[in-house]
Amino acid sequence: MERISFIARGEIRLDKQIAENTELSRSAAAKLIEQGLVTANGKTLGKKDVPPEGANVEIALPEPKSCDILPENIPLEIVYEDADLLVVNKPKGMVVHPAAGHYSGTLVNALMFHCGERLSGINGEIRPGIVHRIDKDTSGLLMVAKNDFAHIGLSEQIKAHTFTREYHAVVTGCIKESGTVNAPIGRHKTDRKRMCVTSENSREAVTHYSVIKNYAGYTHLAVALETGRTHQIRVHMSYIGHPVAGDEVYGNGKPKWLCGQCLHAKKIGFVHPRTGEYMEFDSELPDYFVKFLKSIE
Repeated sequence: MERISFIARGEIRLDKQIAENTELSRSAAAKLIEQGLVTANGKTLGKKDVPPEGANVEIALPEPKSCDILPENIPLEIVYEDADLLVVNKPKGMVVHPAAGHYSGTLVNALMFHCGERLSGINGEIRPGIVHRIDKDTSGLLMVAKNDFAHIGLSEQIKAHTFTREYHAVVTGCIKESGTVNAPIGRHKTDRKRMCVTSENSREAVTHYSVIKNYAGYTHLAVALETGRTHQIRVHMSYIGHPVAGDEVYGNGKPKWLCGQCLHAKKIGFVHPRTGEYMEFDSELPDYFVKFLKSIE
């Protein structure tokens, strides 16, 4: 059972605080509270109760229920595959795993067709084999675990920050020098679908970037993640005043034809959990990315 937690603020009822600090709605939070799955400093409370300021609120999330997710014969660009794992190059616009409004056409649907039963079950029936994610409108490399042994080994590397992740991004404005953004990221107080730089209920987030080329009004960057927070690159680039081009959530609108952010997971590297060999994979910039670069040349 997955658990998430946050530090309570005073004078706000429990269900509202959960909605502000997680992706759960207030109604979903209320149901979990009624089931006794929410505690504050180890004690259960009612949804209208106000937890003590500074209390550790912990939420036990039930295992995802099956939604009759079916295998679908969707073409996959497989970069590498063996008995334990595979590396895929996800196209822009594909959702990684099923969620509300997206129960078909996802990467998981395609993986279920390609791998059958040979996917790890650690993340439940909704996310079989999924060790890490990238956003729907971010393209690029993802590793997938075929069994729990591989999943645990890969997850430990992500947790220890030893997993190599390099992205390419086009951001707005001119950045002259390489740099690092070291700013904690947490859930937005009023918009639970957004993340933001904040000192409240946040986690450490470190992003390194280097300049590849400057264009009129834009900069092409190579971005390396030291941590892996939700929307980390998009939030950090917006925070320093250079949002990713095309980012409709954290940016300032988009070019007419660019659907979603111009962000590509170009390189990943990890130690194979069974062989102990370091493996690194690089991908070509996709057509939409190259087309955008040419349009701003």
